[in-house]
Amino acid sequence: MTFYQFARGIVLSLFKVVFRVRVVGKERVPARGAYIVAPSHRSILDIPFAAFITSRTVRFLAKDDLFRTPSGRRLFEALGAVEVERGTADRAALRALEDALATGSPVAVFPEGTRRSGPEIVDLYGGAAFLAIKLGVPIVPVGIGGSEHILPKGKLLPRLHRVAVSVGHPIAPPALDGRARRAAATKLTEALRVELQRAFDDAERLAR
Repeated sequence: MTFYQFARGIVLSLFKVVFRVRVVGKERVPARGAYIVAPSHRSILDIPFAAFITSRTVRFLAKDDLFRTPSGRRLFEALGAVEVERGTADRAALRALEDALATGSPVAVFPEGTRRSGPEIVDLYGGAAFLAIKLGVPIVPVGIGGSEHILPKGKLLPRLHRVAVSVGHPIAPPALDGRARRAAATKLTEALRVELQRAFDDAERLAR
């Protein structure tokens, strides 16, 4: 058993009981091969909540503050995190995600970029779409409902609240050459916004 599997088992078992986590649409997650998990983002706890959709190791971007101590670096690297410098494009981090996808591993990219608040999924970044088109892998939208009530942005003390995770329909990218990627990424990002909004609405309803 790897450290990731050990830590995942403990954290998810605890979260499932404490937050009464319910997962729907899990059968839509690809059983094998690479894909991009694209979750809604209302709380720092969304990373472990997104992990409920699969038992596979999912690589994800994490801000560089979490890697500043030797113990923090060991922990988050063991959990599959890829360090990214806050406020930059950080091409090294994007290349690490590309490498993971190229080897058949799933990765997680929050298309909202940072934690948001409220019921609307708007102004998505195009990173997930560009990666999907470049590497020919599907995007799996994941709505996480209820997490904003537990530990929203700006709050330090968590509160108990039911959480629901709703997996949307995977979105396959078009097969295109480099010149057409920008326009295709814009279109794919809008398709992701629509499906992620649908999944988020479903998760919020189930979390009430």
